[in-house]
Amino acid sequence: MTRVLIVAHGQPGDPEPQQQAVEALAARIAPHLPQAQVQGATLAMPGALNIATADTLIYPMFMASGWFTRSELPRRLALAGAEGARVLEPFGSHPGLPALCLRLITDAAAGQGWPLADTDLLIAAHGSGRSRAPSTAARTMADRLAPHVATTHCGFIEEAPFITDAARDLPARTICLPLFATNADHVTEDLPNALTNAGFQGITLPPVGLADAVPALIAESIRAALNERP
Repeated sequence: MTRVLIVAHGQPGDPEPQQQAVEALAARIAPHLPQAQVQGATLAMPGALNIATADTLIYPMFMASGWFTRSELPRRLALAGAEGARVLEPFGSHPGLPALCLRLITDAAAGQGWPLADTDLLIAAHGSGRSRAPSTAARTMADRLAPHVATTHCGFIEEAPFITDAARDLPARTICLPLFATNADHVTEDLPNALTNAGFQGITLPPVGLADAVPALIAESIRAALNERP
């Protein structure tokens, strides 16, 4: 049976909760993949990657294919004795993600009684001072969703335009979509603080990685990879 490892970044200062979260995600994915052993690990949890081998299929629970997925994750796998393990494209690259995000904002607007076409959209994302990949992924998502909403805006944790600046002066009829894979400190602390500082009066959705449809989306990518194996 093929081992599949869902790998998230985790929370270095307090690794246990995010390790438990990715293990819970793996457990939700497993029923979709009876032909595989699905487990979870974070980069932040000491020793968590040690269960990987060179034959393990690695699924990065990241929003962009950048430095972490292309450099740091392979380096860490090699240190864990899993050099050569196949690393799939990250969650943020899934071709079904724009449709999922559209469904999330459509449902949110309907719940407020707002016509989606008259609703502004703020995409909150991580950004990076090291790589353009995270902000490019967020802007690409904004472009995909733009035809359905009044206006789109992107704000970032680690680069300009920062979330506080992007959210300032947005109308009350605005949906904030956090383009994050997990519910770590950036979502639970940095994002609400930034929105409060901006005087944001719209609604904020849970991070996209927590959506109910996500385990099936991830399983779809993994199943395709398993079918490609000789």
